[in-house]
Amino acid sequence: MSTHEELMGERRKKRDALVAAGMDPYTATSNATHTNVVVSEQFATFVASAEVVTLVGRIMALRLHGALAFADVFDGTARVQVMFTKEHIGDVPFDLFVNNIDVGDFIEATGTAFITKRETQAIQASSWRILTKSLAPMPVEHFGIAGEDMRYRKRYLDLLLDDEAREMFVKKAKFWAVTRKFMVDHGFLEVETPTIEVTTGGAEARPFATHHNDFDMEVFMRICIGELWQKRLMSAGYPKTFEIGRAYRNEGTSPEHLQEFTNLEFYWAYADYTMGMTFVRDLYRTIAQEVFGTTKFAARGHSFDLNDEWIEIDYVSEVEKQTGINIITASDEEMKAKLQELQVKYDGANRERLTDTLWKYCRKNIAGPAFLINHPKLVAPLAKTRSGTETVEMFQPIIAGSEVGRGYSELNDPDDQRARFQAQKKLLDAGDDEAMMADWEFVEMLEHGMPPTCGFGFGERLFAFLEGKPLRETQLFPLMKPKLEGEEVEE
Repeated sequence: MSTHEELMGERRKKRDALVAAGMDPYTATSNATHTNVVVSEQFATFVASAEVVTLVGRIMALRLHGALAFADVFDGTARVQVMFTKEHIGDVPFDLFVNNIDVGDFIEATGTAFITKRETQAIQASSWRILTKSLAPMPVEHFGIAGEDMRYRKRYLDLLLDDEAREMFVKKAKFWAVTRKFMVDHGFLEVETPTIEVTTGGAEARPFATHHNDFDMEVFMRICIGELWQKRLMSAGYPKTFEIGRAYRNEGTSPEHLQEFTNLEFYWAYADYTMGMTFVRDLYRTIAQEVFGTTKFAARGHSFDLNDEWIEIDYVSEVEKQTGINIITASDEEMKAKLQELQVKYDGANRERLTDTLWKYCRKNIAGPAFLINHPKLVAPLAKTRSGTETVEMFQPIIAGSEVGRGYSELNDPDDQRARFQAQKKLLDAGDDEAMMADWEFVEMLEHGMPPTCGFGFGERLFAFLEGKPLRETQLFPLMKPKLEGEEVEE
């Protein structure tokens, strides 16, 4: 069996032969008259009219039969079979094709549509030329690329050989397009907010830090999509805003978490969390129907229908029902003992981390659709307190045992917000690097006044859940550790 280097050497010789024959193996333009999908869908019309067409694309399969050659050509829209014969293109062009063209090459072929003796559709080529000579051989299409590492490193080949994977990213683009249209149709203004910040407000997560050379100061990549900035826009008089963009969290990787991801966040003045729940339910149902063609899904061992009633689950009551622990009244030691009994690992020993870990143990048993409500105040530093309680006006959609979004009636009391930031600062000073940074300029904005507001955000994890794939699988180019020099990764 020839080595990879030997196969590339053979292809280089073929490239040189094409050059010697007067062909440019890396052309700048093509002369395509139609896309392949148009020819394929209107094939009978092209046969009847005998119209001459010029098609382009990559050769995905090549079959040689003496004085005949068949190539399956893919241009990104569809595959079309092209037939080459000495009779129609001449001896020299035919021999040049047969001797020097390989699977993976990009070609241009001109000819007419006809039905072969085996009653298959084909283009009878009258001429051809090379567009791009492929030097590296492609994996065998039937088997694709083995191994997750190689599929992600050579995603271009993975998508080329896997129609289902390629279609998934078309669907993902539609997912965000439907989301954007829904927001715009409901009167929300799309905005852009900073991705580099002095403080990373809006969420509790470990940020990526870098240095701003011009200002000579440390800055951070944002961990959410402009929450504190969009609230400033509520104060500025905009009634509805939203942003779709990238967020960055310097945390661990799991089937549900990555360090870089796309999120939507919206802010709605003069609305509260109950209005937000109705709006989000309708948004999720619209996404499901328009992108996936159904509201019924199965994921992570759960089945759910987004058209069912969305039940409301009380955070404190649910944890107590499943674990026997009342997270408002229990001591830290009681919470730690319960987690040890349940054999649940947790990072950090402050009360916020213990509370959150107990909830995460419980959530995996909930199929949804549901809204988790009435969160303890300490896990939601930016949400408005429910009168007379230690809980807040917050909601999270729950499907397949996990949260797929977060929203609340936004806290607009500057004194309360200052106190909560001070509490978060104590956690940071004590070593909790996921606690929220204080933004005192945001508090100053609240002192000027911000109207009652509902805010909500969700990320591409929702798409992954509905698609039934790990989050990493649904990103085009997930981050990979670079290979060491000389290191090989088996295909």
